[in-house]
Amino acid sequence: MELLFDINPGLIIWTILSFLVLLFLLAKFAWTPILKMLGDREGQIRSALEQADRARTEAEEMIKQNEKNLARAEEEYQKMIREGKMLAEKLKDEIVVKAKQQAQQELKKASEEIQRNIDAAKLQLRSEIAGLAIQATEKILDETLDDARRKKLTDSVINKLPKN
Repeated sequence: MELLFDINPGLIIWTILSFLVLLFLLAKFAWTPILKMLGDREGQIRSALEQADRARTEAEEMIKQNEKNLARAEEEYQKMIREGKMLAEKLKDEIVVKAKQQAQQELKKASEEIQRNIDAAKLQLRSEIAGLAIQATEKILDETLDDARRKKLTDSVINKLPKN
């Protein structure tokens, strides 16, 4: 029976020699392409990570810019609302002022019209009073006056009447 741990120097040399030849062949033909492929893959992964980092940074910047734009738009919206309210208030005040002015003008016109009507009524009343006074005088004197005398007497009575 052979021992399991029997040392065979020829086998050891051939094993070492086979291993070195295999190592040489692997180093010459397989190791360089494998290392190159691993290096390329590492470069691709590194490049992808850098691109992902840049994309994340750009996305964060875009989010910040969008937030700024949104805040600016909200500010503009609030400004437009305030300006609209101020304009509406100003227009309301102008309309109220114009309405008051128009009402005052209408009141003034109505007052003037009333005053003209009062003045016309006073004139008419004075004429009628003068005519009545002359008729009463004619009856008291029991004589008829001619037109010239009647006009003179009427003017005299009208001038003696109070103006108001």
